[in-house]
Amino acid sequence: MSTNNSTVSAHSIISDFKEITKMRLSLSVVFSSMAGYLLGAIAVDAITLVLLAFGGYFMVGASNAFNQIIEKDIDALMDRTKNRPIPAGRMSVNHAFIIAIVFTVLGIIALYVINPKTAMYGAISIFLYTCVYTPLKTITPLAVFVGAIPGAIPFMLGWVAARNDFGIEPGTLFALQFFWQFPHFWAIGWFLYEDYKKAGISMLPTRERDKGTAVQIIMYTIWTMLVSIIPVFGFTGDLSLSIVAAIIVFALGMGMLYFGLQLFKKRTTKAARQLMLASVIYITLLQIVYVIDKFIG
Repeated sequence: MSTNNSTVSAHSIISDFKEITKMRLSLSVVFSSMAGYLLGAIAVDAITLVLLAFGGYFMVGASNAFNQIIEKDIDALMDRTKNRPIPAGRMSVNHAFIIAIVFTVLGIIALYVINPKTAMYGAISIFLYTCVYTPLKTITPLAVFVGAIPGAIPFMLGWVAARNDFGIEPGTLFALQFFWQFPHFWAIGWFLYEDYKKAGISMLPTRERDKGTAVQIIMYTIWTMLVSIIPVFGFTGDLSLSIVAAIIVFALGMGMLYFGLQLFKKRTTKAARQLMLASVIYITLLQIVYVIDKFIG
């Protein structure tokens, strides 16, 4: 019996650890930063890639742990989050704080070993997410704008890790992921509207699931599509895109735009979920196309 209990306990500790650091989200950020690195690397260095993967994971994990400490009372009000380790009482604030601090230190060290600029942008990301975005969520929908900044840093961070420099190339990668965040987050804010409402949070630009919000989603999707093909015109330095890749990337954008238009037409929870899923598929495939195009170009 005790063996069974210890197995359950170990499983619970691991699952709580995965939840406090939002493992799936953290891994998607690692994927994004590694894509940025591969785009920027003149010669791929395996050690840098490993440091970037661990550093990126630790930084996002730290941000999420701090976020869940600050929002523990809000999380308790929402169905989606009430079973998280802290509001459910399975993890103390002190334990979560230790994880957050350790992850911050390990993340900054890993990124600093790559180069100081990478560590600096990683630290800015944690600060903005924890100290600005999180407190603003209950005050104004503009929190999404602030949250889009740390959300857009990973793609750019990879390039900075490769080149130890910030210029037009990482700036373009940042702009691409920055504009993408809006339709992505607003789709989530739409289908979780009622849950967020319980906690007094409004993620949507008009605070309502209305045509105004849907129009802004469409506008930002179009901005994302336009930024995504800028490298084909040859004025983004070493960040280039072949005509074939640009057509593929634009077609992916059209797919995402279709779901944005469907949301405008139907304004349903289902349409918002479909847009959110389409946005995740879009950014993932776009990064893969960018990387493949570089290496076969």
